[in-house]
Amino acid sequence: MNTGMKLGGFALGLVAVFGAAYGVGQVVGPVAPAAESRHQSTTGAGHDTTGDAGHGGEEGTDAHLPGGLLVSDRGYTLVPVATSAGEFAFRITGPDGRPVTGYDVAHDKRMHLIVARRDLSGFRHVHPELGSDGTWRVASPLGGPGVWRAFADFTPTGGQPLTLGVDVSVPGTLTDRPLPAPATSTTVDGYTVTLAGNPQPGLTAELTLTVSRDGAPVTDLEPYLGAYGHLVALRQGDLAYLHVHPDGAPGDGRTSPGPAVTFLAEVPSAGAYRLYLDFKHGGAVHTAEFTVLAGNVAATGGASAAPSSAAPTPTGVAEHGEPGHGHD
Repeated sequence: MNTGMKLGGFALGLVAVFGAAYGVGQVVGPVAPAAESRHQSTTGAGHDTTGDAGHGGEEGTDAHLPGGLLVSDRGYTLVPVATSAGEFAFRITGPDGRPVTGYDVAHDKRMHLIVARRDLSGFRHVHPELGSDGTWRVASPLGGPGVWRAFADFTPTGGQPLTLGVDVSVPGTLTDRPLPAPATSTTVDGYTVTLAGNPQPGLTAELTLTVSRDGAPVTDLEPYLGAYGHLVALRQGDLAYLHVHPDGAPGDGRTSPGPAVTFLAEVPSAGAYRLYLDFKHGGAVHTAEFTVLAGNVAATGGASAAPSSAAPTPTGVAEHGEPGHGHD
């Protein structure tokens, strides 16, 4: 799998206006600078179109930023839409400035919307519905006050896969939560998930996540989005987005439905990353979360806690903050 995620360093893109209402007040964000909305060439960015890989950029003259750091890329722009309280709406406009209405199905869906709070204490992965006017709508996935990054992950019909991102502010009393310490085991909804492998900047690393319940391996994972697991990685600080899929697929004659799900991933740089593993079992989707360190984190100013394989860390809503974790 060619993840195409190589980058030495880059500036943090800021935010765009978001006028939708959310619960207790307006969801708003400041205007995006030109750096975030710049258009890029048609080679090498966003997603890997040749395999199961993530979304990112290559170093060099024609370099692309990792996915999700731009609100506009290759003529396509993520445009927030004002809507009713409790709903999240947006459009994707194309090179002609009109809303895009044609999308390819990728990983069983035409649009993947992923939101994460800037301190990584909240995470949701949902799938909006497309209206005839090109507007995507979904019940608001924003779990509480704070600044959230919204990632639209899609493939326009006839185009290349893209991940666009925009910041969204939810008003209210904000309590920043530190990133949990790195660990090799975590629990969620009664499941224990262990992680083997360590990401290395610029290199393809094998990450294996093993699922068990009540001390017994789970050997009957159910397909979710065309795979036995779905992995998103976000870099602490700028929330550079890496989205990968397992080495293998249900029904390919070689991939078992658990307990282990293996991913091949290449992170763009040294730093602290938050991993979110979605897996389906018992008819429900569960999200296990990990903090991992890649490369010389001390030099990057990221999290400095040493990895630990001590007692599993719960990853439900009550663990890393009140903002929710979930799916639709």
